[in-house]
Amino acid sequence: MTIPPRIALIHALKHSIAPIEAAFAKAWPEARLMNLLDDSLSADLAREGQLNDVMTERFLALGRYAAATGAEGILFTCSAFGPCIEAVARAHAPMPVLKPNEAMIERAATMGRRIGLLSTFPPTLASMPPEFPATIEVVPKLAEGALAALDRGDRVTHDRLIVEASEDLRDCDVVALAQFSIAATAPLVAEATGRPVVTTPDSAVEKLMRLLQATA
Repeated sequence: MTIPPRIALIHALKHSIAPIEAAFAKAWPEARLMNLLDDSLSADLAREGQLNDVMTERFLALGRYAAATGAEGILFTCSAFGPCIEAVARAHAPMPVLKPNEAMIERAATMGRRIGLLSTFPPTLASMPPEFPATIEVVPKLAEGALAALDRGDRVTHDRLIVEASEDLRDCDVVALAQFSIAATAPLVAEATGRPVVTTPDSAVEKLMRLLQATA
C-alpha cells in the first residue's frame, strides 16, 4: 500500500494551524501533516518593518528541519514572507515548496482583473501585491484591529471588523482573503460584498495535492 506523503506546514501565526488542517481534512485527509510554529517570526517582522538576511536564514533553517524529517512537500502559511519562502524553494528544488498565497493568486487571476486583497496583517499588504500578474489591479484593504481582536480571543469582533472592511471592496471582481487565519470569514465576506471570495488554505491544498500526485 502506498504511504501518503508527509507535508510540513510551517506557521508564523498560531491562528493559521486550524484553517489549513481543516482544508486538508476536507480535500486531502490522507496526507500526513506535521506542524512547525515560530510565532516570533510575525512579531519580529511587525517590529522591524522589513525582511532581511537574518529572517531568510531562519526560514532556511525551518526548511532544512522539515526536509530532514522526511517531508515530501512544504507549505508555508505566513503570507508576508514571500522572498524568504522563495529562498527555501530554491534550496529544496524540486520538492514542492509553496507560498501560502500563490495558488490563491493563480485562481483569483482567472476570475477577474480587479481583485480586492483583504488582510489583517499590514506587512502582507506590502509583500503580496507584487506577486499578482502585472495585468491585475490589486486593491489592498486592511481590517484594522482584527488581528489584535483574534489574539485576545475575540473572534466575534475579528469577524465583524473583516466584514466591515470588505464592504469597501464591493467594486472588485473578486475578493481574495490574504491569510489562512481569516479564511473562515469567506461566507460572511461573500454576503457583505456580493462578490466571489477565494481563500488561501483551499487553493494551497489543491495545488500541493496536484503537484505531489503528479510525481507519485
